Amino acid sequence: QVHVVQSGGGLVQPGGSLRLSCAVSGLPLNEYVIGWFRQVPGKEREGVSGISSSKTSYADSVKGRFTISRDNVKNTVYLQMNKLKPEDTAVYYCATGLHSAWYAHWDRPYEYEYFGQGTQVTVST
Repeated sequence: QVHVVQSGGGLVQPGGSLRLSCAVSGLPLNEYVIGWFRQVPGKEREGVSGISSSKTSYADSVKGRFTISRDNVKNTVYLQMNKLKPEDTAVYYCATGLHSAWYAHWDRPYEYEYFGQGTQVTVST
């Protein structure tokens, strides 16, 4: 059975930083893509970043500010978010279940089989 558990998030002022964590069990993480998505009410889920055993990708809106990384021992993926802006406010989800052979589809939420529970990130004064 696959479990995807997120942690992190919260309220931060503009320009601040947060780190999200995504712990996966029941799946050989090195064979799958981990994707980070975000969603605001009334909008579609947006791909933020993706990682496989050899590749990383970012949406243009977060390049240079967000960094995705993985700890293969802990089977955990992190999203370090720096220089946060109010427009980064959203519910963030991590996802897996997309085989790494399909990495080019990292930003398509419907391609993933498993999602975390979501965590709110609010950037505000």
